[in-house]
Amino acid sequence: MKGQINVMRRFSGAALRLAVAAVAATVAGALATPVSTAEGVDPVAGAPEWNATYEQAPLYPGVHIDWDVPVTMSDGTVLKANVYRPMDAGGRIVETPTPTLVNLTPYTKLASMLGDSAMSVPVLYDSLVTLMNRFDLFDLNGTPVSGAGDLVRTLSGGLLRNFAVDRKMLQSGYTQVVVDVRGTGFSQGIWEAFGAREQQDTLEVIDWAANQPWSNGSIGMTGVSYSAINQVQAAGKQPAALKAIFPVVPGSDLVRDTAAPGGGVGVGFLPFWVGAIDASKLLPDLASVVQGRFDWKWLADRVASPVTYLDLMIQALFVPSVDAIPPHLREFLNPDGAFRSGLFARPENIRVPTFVVGGWHDIFAYSEPQIYRDIPLPPGQKQLLMGDWYHVTAGSGLGTPGAPPRLDVLQRAWFDRWLKGIDNGIDRFGPTTVYQQGAGWVSGGEYPAAAAEHRRVYLSANPSGTTGPVVHDGSLSADVPGPATLTVAPGLSTLCSRDAAQITAGVLSLIDACAKDSRIAETAALTFTGTPVAEPTRISGPVAVHLNTVLDATDGYWTVTVNDVAPDGQSTVLTSGQLVSSLRAIDEDKSERSANGDYTDPYHHLTLETRQPIVPGEPTTLDIALAATDAVLQPGHRLRVDVFASNFPKGMLIPALLIESQLRPQHLVLDPESPSWINIPTDRPL
Repeated sequence: MKGQINVMRRFSGAALRLAVAAVAATVAGALATPVSTAEGVDPVAGAPEWNATYEQAPLYPGVHIDWDVPVTMSDGTVLKANVYRPMDAGGRIVETPTPTLVNLTPYTKLASMLGDSAMSVPVLYDSLVTLMNRFDLFDLNGTPVSGAGDLVRTLSGGLLRNFAVDRKMLQSGYTQVVVDVRGTGFSQGIWEAFGAREQQDTLEVIDWAANQPWSNGSIGMTGVSYSAINQVQAAGKQPAALKAIFPVVPGSDLVRDTAAPGGGVGVGFLPFWVGAIDASKLLPDLASVVQGRFDWKWLADRVASPVTYLDLMIQALFVPSVDAIPPHLREFLNPDGAFRSGLFARPENIRVPTFVVGGWHDIFAYSEPQIYRDIPLPPGQKQLLMGDWYHVTAGSGLGTPGAPPRLDVLQRAWFDRWLKGIDNGIDRFGPTTVYQQGAGWVSGGEYPAAAAEHRRVYLSANPSGTTGPVVHDGSLSADVPGPATLTVAPGLSTLCSRDAAQITAGVLSLIDACAKDSRIAETAALTFTGTPVAEPTRISGPVAVHLNTVLDATDGYWTVTVNDVAPDGQSTVLTSGQLVSSLRAIDEDKSERSANGDYTDPYHHLTLETRQPIVPGEPTTLDIALAATDAVLQPGHRLRVDVFASNFPKGMLIPALLIESQLRPQHLVLDPESPSWINIPTDRPL
């Protein structure tokens, strides 16, 4: 019963021509994709009304900006905010208090300002959007760079207005406040990503905004990525003035999402992300220098902490063993310490309407469906929109025929409903609207789909005859297979993989041969392929894999992907997961099991204190969690499970554990007495 409850709860010119051509290719593909309404709800319902409202003549034609407004925190640190307010036709600032949107960003208000400025050029932005949504200009389907279209079309899906400032919302009667997070941009202080003090700052900024004369006291939060995570964190603390949030690609469990996927280090994302913020926070306020009001406290704080977390990364790279980890680094790895505690949010404490936007291959894909399921609000007051997106392609394709409305349109409707009380039907949208990989958009009442039942499918050494060059061609079986030992060695083929595209936030998704086809990566994998399905078969929910393993060293790193194999052999990853062998200890209280008793989401502690070194040569069972997914295997398609002994750059053993692993081959033991299987949720047997 507990497991069933948990399942319900969690869960130059040439370059320009190439880019434009790639746009059309993806759009054409979208037109060819059937839109599913199997759940009985139109996934584009409400779009005409919400689009019309969004595009109507502005109530207030102008926008006034107060630059670098000081906001003093309770400890005396001064954050800097840009305040955007509507102006009437006479050029007067609107004095009537309005609902207020708050965005706290570590990427400097300069980025928001530049984005807003680009979108404010008359005619240019709307013309660009129209161009990107043309279906008849070019067709690059089948070329090696068709993935470029998804990236380019992100600009027409509304994401930029979510990230920066949405002037159309301001002109309809909202105020927006964009604040540099402590220690970043022009704000004073020391940056401590998502730390307790930063989270307290968010609450104090909300309270400050609610009590300004231009605010009517109703606060909404908006923003993307970091500025979505702090929305979820703040809403979980229930500040009185916060009435609704619209987080786009948020995370609530950053350890499992990006910092330490499966206990490895997210080397494809973390160093570049930290480096980008460390570099941008050193940009001075040049206007204040010219005007003679330079903030010397800002400079002192930057001198005190010029490169946040660099010392920890260097320590982690040169620690020769787990026992030699220094106290300072060990404290950061402590699950109860200030740093790691700040990487979690508490969506189960949210009591305000929340619209979660995520992507099946976003860097926070593990968290996003769980945030939705954990929020204890009725459907409608909470919404989930999951696209076939990476982090930087969120919203790509929205607003085109057969797809839901753009993100800016949805956000406007959401805040109109919950901050202005306008009954526009947005609470009857969805409440879950997902892109089924292999099919199309579908809306329904719940996620995972009610018809999906977790079923055990065994890994077998018997050849499927469906692969190219792989380490071993195995099959999937409904029955326990015979004995075999299969060996796979760590390799670098995953540099060209969907996981590599994911951890680089979608940058590598430009290469179709990597992001859309796993056959290059599979050259270093054990593959297990099923028989073709006779009918459309839906996969919906979290996936788990149980492996019986043997290592020749005291540690290793296992990665598993679940793929949709087309009749032509193309192998497309639907979801993936990974695990460091010595970090296999499971927190049962936070784990989920299906009705058959198997794990659906084994929740590992991933701590040094619970580490269990491997005994070389002895069998060790591992339960690996894969991110939840939604997909349809079309007739003639097959399910495939790939097993790897590494997953660079998505995850890598820290050097201390890498030394223990010796990068030696790893063994998968297919023992009838202790079989290996996948526990996968489908609407019919495979």
